[in-house]
Amino acid sequence: MRKSYRNINFRAEAVDWPFEAYLDYMDNTSDESPLYLFDHLFVEKMNLTLGTNGDYCVPECFGQDLFASLGANRPDSRWLIIGPERSGSTFHKDPNATSAWNAVIRGSKYWIMFPTSPAYPPPPGVYVSEDQSEVTSPLSIAEWLLEFHAEARATPGCVEGICHAGEVFHVPSGWWHLVVNLSPSIAITQNFVPEAHLPNVLAFLKDKPDQVSGFKKEVADPYGLFLQKMSDSHPEILQKAIQQLERAKESRKRKWNELVKGHDHHETRNSDSNGFSFGFGDGDEDDVP
Repeated sequence: MRKSYRNINFRAEAVDWPFEAYLDYMDNTSDESPLYLFDHLFVEKMNLTLGTNGDYCVPECFGQDLFASLGANRPDSRWLIIGPERSGSTFHKDPNATSAWNAVIRGSKYWIMFPTSPAYPPPPGVYVSEDQSEVTSPLSIAEWLLEFHAEARATPGCVEGICHAGEVFHVPSGWWHLVVNLSPSIAITQNFVPEAHLPNVLAFLKDKPDQVSGFKKEVADPYGLFLQKMSDSHPEILQKAIQQLERAKESRKRKWNELVKGHDHHETRNSDSNGFSFGFGDGDEDDVP
């Protein structure tokens, strides 16, 4: 790569570096949090061919990518990732509720992950705004590992592992993950939308338009465009996903109505008493005189 692409600019930490300059930095840095090369235009810059017989091919095990229905209007989806030991990514979720795979070409990477659900809080040391648009965590991976790693490994839902050269790691939609290079590493990653997680992506594009990322500026309505393209190319899959979202909405509405009904029942039952009662279930009331 050094010989073939030494004068090509690649993106590292929002700055375009000549590849030769970045490799020199990578070979000599002693930074606690080294700069990470993360370029989404590497296929074009390196003149790589796509497809089963090309230079770049998606592993078949990940199946159909429904974002492919967007054609040239799909958001940024694949990246070349290069970095020295200690470089990596702090806790985050992949954009637009997509899933991802990460293939290590050289070196090794440590991964630690947590699912997202009402049953699980964010990872230890990670603080998220109510709408999940802002994530606050220690400034460096090293700080997090020193302060929170032991606690995180003992936290329910934690998954961790090391991915070596020639191995591929899967990140399901919505999972928190932190990644750190254990040695100088080269990897390729791609975000995708499998059928199983299409409802997540549709809900994200519709309900969180201010957090949608990676689309070209001329795509004014990513949700509407995706809906249209899916309707044209995969109408049955789209309808199934919409029905799943509707069922989930009805389930939330039913649970809320049950909660409100239970509250009204408590108030009615205690209306003749001399005190105020507060409780979440039968036999759990504490009277306040």
